[in-house]
Amino acid sequence: MSGRVMGRSGSSEERPSRQINVILRSTEPPVVSQSLPEIESTSGAKVMPQQSLFNELQKEMDGLVGLDHIKELMFEIFALLQIATMRSEAGLLSGAQVYHMVFKGNPGTGKTTVARIVAKMFQRMGVLSKGHLIEVERADLVGEYIGHTAQKTRDLVKKALGGILFIDEAYSLARGGEKDFGKEAIDTLVKAMEDQKNQFILILAGYSEEMDYFLAANPGLPSRFPIQMDFPDYSIDQLIQIAEGMVKERDYILMPQAILKLKQHLLREKLESEHLFSNARHVRNIIERSIRQQAVRLLNQYSGGSPGKLELMTIRTEDLKLDKK
Repeated sequence: MSGRVMGRSGSSEERPSRQINVILRSTEPPVVSQSLPEIESTSGAKVMPQQSLFNELQKEMDGLVGLDHIKELMFEIFALLQIATMRSEAGLLSGAQVYHMVFKGNPGTGKTTVARIVAKMFQRMGVLSKGHLIEVERADLVGEYIGHTAQKTRDLVKKALGGILFIDEAYSLARGGEKDFGKEAIDTLVKAMEDQKNQFILILAGYSEEMDYFLAANPGLPSRFPIQMDFPDYSIDQLIQIAEGMVKERDYILMPQAILKLKQHLLREKLESEHLFSNARHVRNIIERSIRQQAVRLLNQYSGGSPGKLELMTIRTEDLKLDKK
């Protein structure tokens, strides 16, 4: 799929495009506190007690660097769901809410990670029966002839029932104008949101400017997505924090000199790359490559024996290969 998109002015800009489509399913069973009873939701799904669920979700969200306003909005949704359950138990009206969302931000800012947490929360609060997340892009929705797109889109919606359909680079569906099959996908999704109301949640994601333009060009869409989250770029300090977290979870250590080298590289990349900079995704690629480079260095350096534990854990300056090859 081409990574070229049209901006408001009509000029084209190069955008990175993800090549791999992933389907994720939540197989982890709900964790229920031993001391508190389960609550039955109106859909029959079991809901975790408030404190147990909130503590688990908060721990998972706290593991994410930054995203403070996203975390606040997540708690608002959690609180709304919890109070709705209490109102129903008290015999009060508790109208159904619409939870379709728009995630706006550059690559590597945490959109997919937050979508997975949303799926888990909605499943455990009884809003979604399954809580799985299906991640797709334009190529998965748009067909090759009239009618093909509608069928492909309906099939994906069917797979997403009980969970979340996450469409990355969703603005690309409107890229070709009125005669493009992307419009057929949009129309099919809108109809599914009406016909399958409250049976699945649709999340549209993409670059902020393109998503704003996409929504503005489709007057009927904004009102269907009452929850819109902006994912800002990470600061340099946040990216270093992310890098340190990545190596720590793999039982590695970044030497201070390596951290300084990485920080200087990130400063240059953010200034030079602008829209092409992929935030945490860029950092992950660097860390994974540095681990490979460290392995090569250690094998060459200790050809006659095994390095000690600390040396096996240490990533040095020479392990950070930061060229663009």
